[in-house]
Amino acid sequence: MDALDFLNFRILDVVDIILVALLLYYVYKLIRGTVAINIFLGIAIIYLIWKLTEVLKMELLSDILGKFLGVGFIAMIIVFQQEIRKFLLMIGSTNFAARKGFLKQLNFLKSDDFITTDVETIVRACEDMGNTQTGALIIIERNSNLEFVKQTGDKMNAELNKPLLKSIFYKNSPLHDGAIIIEDNIITATRVVLPIDNSLDIPARFGLRHRAALSITMRTDALALIVSEETGQISYIKNGEFILFENLERLIEIIKQDLE
Repeated sequence: MDALDFLNFRILDVVDIILVALLLYYVYKLIRGTVAINIFLGIAIIYLIWKLTEVLKMELLSDILGKFLGVGFIAMIIVFQQEIRKFLLMIGSTNFAARKGFLKQLNFLKSDDFITTDVETIVRACEDMGNTQTGALIIIERNSNLEFVKQTGDKMNAELNKPLLKSIFYKNSPLHDGAIIIEDNIITATRVVLPIDNSLDIPARFGLRHRAALSITMRTDALALIVSEETGQISYIKNGEFILFENLERLIEIIKQDLE
């Protein structure tokens, strides 16, 4: 009888499982590539062991693990506060249900066909600007709405291409100051003034562009590419952290993965 009850799934049970799977998948994508992924996996393993001890009627161990997870929930909020903040920003974003669609925002069953941003063009333009030591700050919008920073600059609706990128950041161009915002494959704003957190402790060799990029990627889930005017070096920043890469081919792969 119990076996029959176990097999007696309701449609709501199936929906419940699918929603939990979607939530876990998105959480994994959100923290992938960060130190937080190891903490998340550790908590998941402890949770599974706790459920196993409940099934096996191991009351003492089950009680200990249950109390640990109860306290650990508060600790998890503290550890994952940055990721939780970005998740809530994504949920409250005004473009959440816009043209990209709900499933795309959750990164569910996505393929390269959904990645409309020409990442290679952006990186190759950065390479050219690095060779001429032309400073640049490029922000790639993902789920978080960046309208609050777009309003500080000049609106643009131009399709992305290498000559346009290089001409925007050309030293004598009236548009070279500030950042540009790229949404999908469209440059939507130039001369954008990004919020800067002066409390950030970064090496002196990094300038205002790097500080601005760190600040915006900590507040939102946007990606940032910086070309140093002093050295021509290209930097990639995500989640308020510098992401290392061996070469430009690898950088292109990393950005494409982050846009999935």
